[in-house]
Amino acid sequence: MHKITSTSEYTIYESTAELPNDVAMLMEKAVAARKEAYAPYSKFRVGAAVLLDNGEIIQGSNQENAAFPSGLCAERVAVFYAGAKYPNAKIRQIAISAASDVNQTTAPIPPCGACRQSLAEYEVRQEIGIEMYFMGETGVICKSDSLKNLLPFTFDKNFL
Repeated sequence: MHKITSTSEYTIYESTAELPNDVAMLMEKAVAARKEAYAPYSKFRVGAAVLLDNGEIIQGSNQENAAFPSGLCAERVAVFYAGAKYPNAKIRQIAISAASDVNQTTAPIPPCGACRQSLAEYEVRQEIGIEMYFMGETGVICKSDSLKNLLPFTFDKNFL
């Protein structure tokens, strides 16, 4: 028997004013996408903005459906669209912002499990990490250099 120790490192920015200018602009696009979310059931709006290595920025917002779980999260909307439109581009960064119509979200909101798995697929495929920045409606922003910080035991094509 032996133990494995897994550590994760995150950078915390106290506000969007502390972010590098390019990341602040990407987060602004995530916030704008969040405001366009279709979330009549959960009242929880999420926006994502993806920066590709070709300079393109793709936005996505969560899209709910009365026939659960037919909706799609903002992160997957943005990433899947990027993959469909620019199949050879690599994802450099993703910015995510989440807000509730019911309660104020002040803590960083990370991607859900399904989105983490989808992002893991892209990291494995492109063989480089995706910088992730996530926040609530207000408050601090959390940065992870790779999805592996959020999902250290990644299930990917190597297991198939």
